[in-house]
Amino acid sequence: MMDNTMKQLLRRLIRRIPAQALPSTLAKWGRLTAAQRESIDFTQPKWTLAEKLLDICEENGWTVKHVTELEMTYIIDNPNHGMWYALQLMDPEDDAQSVELTQFKEQFKSHLTELMKPVSLKIKKHTDEAVWIRIAWGENFSRPNHLKPTYVVHHLQTPYVFVTSLTSKQKPPLFQALVLSTRHQNVKDANLSGRNLTAIRAMLMRQYQQVFPSNHPSPLPGKSQKYSNPNIENEQAELAEKRLHLACEAFGGGTLPQLQSATYNLETKFKDPTNKTMTEREEPLRCLVRFTSTNLLESFRQCASSGIASTPVTPLLSSIVLKGRNHFVITDNGPGQASQTKLQQN
Repeated sequence: MMDNTMKQLLRRLIRRIPAQALPSTLAKWGRLTAAQRESIDFTQPKWTLAEKLLDICEENGWTVKHVTELEMTYIIDNPNHGMWYALQLMDPEDDAQSVELTQFKEQFKSHLTELMKPVSLKIKKHTDEAVWIRIAWGENFSRPNHLKPTYVVHHLQTPYVFVTSLTSKQKPPLFQALVLSTRHQNVKDANLSGRNLTAIRAMLMRQYQQVFPSNHPSPLPGKSQKYSNPNIENEQAELAEKRLHLACEAFGGGTLPQLQSATYNLETKFKDPTNKTMTEREEPLRCLVRFTSTNLLESFRQCASSGIASTPVTPLLSSIVLKGRNHFVITDNGPGQASQTKLQQN
């Protein structure tokens, strides 16, 4: 007899997966026989499909473990949902680079289950070498809650970890298990987050075309601006090409990671000798500036290359790519470390 959690999880998952993706996702799951797949009418409403799959699960004696495998299959192929936060492992030990998958899995499971009980873990290596971890947390000795799992993505031999749906209470055991199993001393917030895992991973791991400074920039392939008006002077064309090169130098060339936001917290003392009330305040003035776009880096690059924004690009904007961050605190002393990013999914 299937428990209620398994039924809820499967029904919710079927609602979440787009109808056109269901056949391929179920095929990748690998649990259904060819005859079972053929018996499913994918033109039916999703609630009917869910009940059909529940019947198959019951016939095969499958448990919630098998349904979580289906969830992982879908999430790994469609990672750009929810809010992802980047972490950076610090101070590697001498043998950190030698940690391989089997060793990492054993150590991570051992440490996390020792630190947090009960907990349910599923670890899978993807074809792009990323290690995916699904964690269902229990609380006060209750059963693990599979309806609110945490996902963790880590590329071995790199200092970067990406997490989603993590609460403040779950952070300490996860962080400790990560540093122990990867042979590091500490882990910190990388101050980079977004709903597009592919984008923030590309930012930190430099998986995009970078353009390096040059005193004599040559035309960028496929990016040269053409002018049909013969009266435009060569000097204007050269300035346009220089703006384009500086924009690409600041944000990258080619296709850019689809970062969707950047946040700046401004903290400054009020300076006006004619207004002693404000000037003598101990507390600084604070405000928040947030840029949002479907592709923020592309928007900034277009503004700089078209002349809407000045070039060279201000470090306040170019630091997004240079430092791989999208959370900053700006003080009277210049850009500082961003405040601790909340890792809880809203």
